[in-house]
Amino acid sequence: MPLLNAYPEQVQILGYVTLAMLLGALLGLDREIAGKPAGLRTHMLVSGAAAMLVALGNLMVESFDVELGPMVLRADPLRIIEAVITGVSFLGAGTIIRHGTGQQVEGLTTAASLLFVAGVGITVALSQLVLAVGITILALVTLRVMGLLSHWLGLRER
Repeated sequence: MPLLNAYPEQVQILGYVTLAMLLGALLGLDREIAGKPAGLRTHMLVSGAAAMLVALGNLMVESFDVELGPMVLRADPLRIIEAVITGVSFLGAGTIIRHGTGQQVEGLTTAASLLFVAGVGITVALSQLVLAVGITILALVTLRVMGLLSHWLGLRER
């Protein structure tokens, strides 16, 4: 009964996706408050999707290994991560806007935060939960505190 044995793994993956989405929401909320094009929902979905895809990759390898026998299927987890990063980079590119003659560019930080939440999702899917929470806090400090500091120092215009 392999189907019944899969439920604990599915619940664990659901937990990972939920945690990734909650951590992504923290960063997305910052972007939402700042009025950026990719906000709360986008960051939640990117982080959750990254966690889901990486976790499903692991689950697929285990499933095919049982069904087809050992050594029939070999997987390269880096390919799944590369695919996530490629897809998120495409989304991030859509948030970057150049105004006028190219002197003013907006959306780079939002694009970077989308890539970052994909990394958070990947980190959660790899069961590195303390690291995922820690890097989320670091990103929040970077987005909020450094943003306020650079505004205060007059390094950027609003």
